[in-house]
Amino acid sequence: MSVEKLQFQAETKRLLDLVVNSIYTNKEIFLRELISNASDALDKLRIESLTNSELAADEEPEIFIIPDEKTKTITISDNGIGMTRDEVIANIGTIAKSGTKDFLDKLREASGAAAQELIGQFGVGFYSAFIVADKVELITRKAGTDSGVKWTSDGLGEYEIEDCDKDSHGTIIILHLKKDFCGDDEYNFTDAYEIERLVKKYSDFVRYPIKMNFEVKGKPDEEPSIEIRTVNSMKPLWTRNKSEITREEYDEFFKQQVHEWEAPLEVFHVKAEGTVEYTALLCIPKHAANNLYYSDYEAGLQLYSRHVFIMDKCKDFLPDYLRFVKGLVDSPDLPLNISREILQQSVEVKVIGKALEKNIQKQLGKMLKDDREKYEEFWTQFGKSLKIGVYNAMFDEKLKDALKDLLLFQTSHEGKFSTLAEYVERMPESQKKIYVAPGKDAAAIEQLPQMELLRERGLEVIYLTDPVDEFTVQVLKSYAEKEFQSITREDFELDDAESQKVKAEVEEIAKSHEDLLKDVKEAIGEPVKEVRLTSRLKSGAVCLVTGEGGPSLSMEKTFAAMNNPLFKATQILELNPNHALFKKLESLHELGKDAPEFKDLCTTLYSLALLIEGVMPNNPAELANKITDMLTK
Repeated sequence: MSVEKLQFQAETKRLLDLVVNSIYTNKEIFLRELISNASDALDKLRIESLTNSELAADEEPEIFIIPDEKTKTITISDNGIGMTRDEVIANIGTIAKSGTKDFLDKLREASGAAAQELIGQFGVGFYSAFIVADKVELITRKAGTDSGVKWTSDGLGEYEIEDCDKDSHGTIIILHLKKDFCGDDEYNFTDAYEIERLVKKYSDFVRYPIKMNFEVKGKPDEEPSIEIRTVNSMKPLWTRNKSEITREEYDEFFKQQVHEWEAPLEVFHVKAEGTVEYTALLCIPKHAANNLYYSDYEAGLQLYSRHVFIMDKCKDFLPDYLRFVKGLVDSPDLPLNISREILQQSVEVKVIGKALEKNIQKQLGKMLKDDREKYEEFWTQFGKSLKIGVYNAMFDEKLKDALKDLLLFQTSHEGKFSTLAEYVERMPESQKKIYVAPGKDAAAIEQLPQMELLRERGLEVIYLTDPVDEFTVQVLKSYAEKEFQSITREDFELDDAESQKVKAEVEEIAKSHEDLLKDVKEAIGEPVKEVRLTSRLKSGAVCLVTGEGGPSLSMEKTFAAMNNPLFKATQILELNPNHALFKKLESLHELGKDAPEFKDLCTTLYSLALLIEGVMPNNPAELANKITDMLTK
């Protein structure tokens, strides 16, 4: 049988280098990864055999581990689905997923747990074998085929692949251990009892028996016999009473079951009986997945019926705004051969899903009340999901009511996170509306000229720094019967006596400057709908506000980033009549509306207003030249 030598894909070589030399600080993790792959292979065989009787297993599914001190190897085998030659090349020689370069760039920048999390998200745990081995052999045969395939590599750049004989379907992986991992030092992966300890630590809940050979010593004059033992409990964790399960057991379970690299932030263990019987074991991961808000993210829960695995990534239990939740649902009321199409119509699934959604909402509310620090940690990672949930609940008042008290926003009050309820509680009696301001970040919002007046009056402002924030607030409309009011909208005004007095004075000034304002509008042209005087500025010369209806400037930027430039903000330029620049504008206007100096100042003021809003003018070079000329003069 001829041996073919092939090169690893370039990205695969880079990944191997990162995995072996910098990613895994915990060298033991390779065993969990390879056991997990074996368990997945057994799952796939069982599922495919439901619709293909020729693949029905004629033997009990199992995973077998053989550490060998003499040959300095450790062998992990399974009688699962196996692979064809093409599948071996596709799954091991190539990383055939979108976003590979971006993934590797982020992996290189990350370290420790963050890097391991990225590895887990990408599903390339097989390469962890090269952490402990300087040569890896893989012998596999696809169920339903007659011949096997052998793959061999030292992980340095190329691999060999050839056809071979194999008695039955499944996969055998032989790791030729590096000397650091088969001695008397920190690691000895040739010791059966050490491997047994690692199986119990990392893979005790794997649903298939993990078997090993152990020497049993007899009488002094007898040769030791070999005893085969199953070293994992195989008892699903979720079938045990919650009171009997430690947090450490939950943590290890989720690391194994849903391929998390860190202990989850929160765990939900729910058992229900009644119309529909089910058990759910869910978790909120410590960190958001790298691609959580992208289309290639696979959300969903694992589905079991009577402890038997049915399918992975079942999306029908939880709404999209809870896509970050991981875990499983086990229900005896669902048939073993249920399909994705039947799931979508299943009354039982809808009942379970609604109950789980309410339970998660309740537990998040409890976390917010009882452990604010942990909730803020959750919010930093997954808050966007809840805000998207509010936005998507545009016509669902019940969902909006359920989510609005879970929202956090950074505000001008000490720069900390605040709930809407906390904000309202701090409002002075005279304040009738909830003030909000969109911007790139808190620092940018603090620099808005409109903020000066609010700071002077001691009024708190909610910062809308996430693109989805404005949409969320727009859907909510109000909280505790107090409407949201953006300080960058044209209808923003303070209704106290002092503000009304200043407003009246500005309106009088505007009456005598109608021609000036008209000519400023003409000089700027199409971008602005109107130019007017304002009472909302203190030391600032100019600001840009948007029309009461339609998108704001920050919304316009969001739409543009989504390649949807049709949604344009209605721009209104406001001038401070008490600023020295306005006096200069008046004097230049006396030269005539077509005077270059007047036109230059008008367009420069508009450009400055855009910059304050974080919007780049159409012609930055032209603006720079105008400012240079003005400074020179």
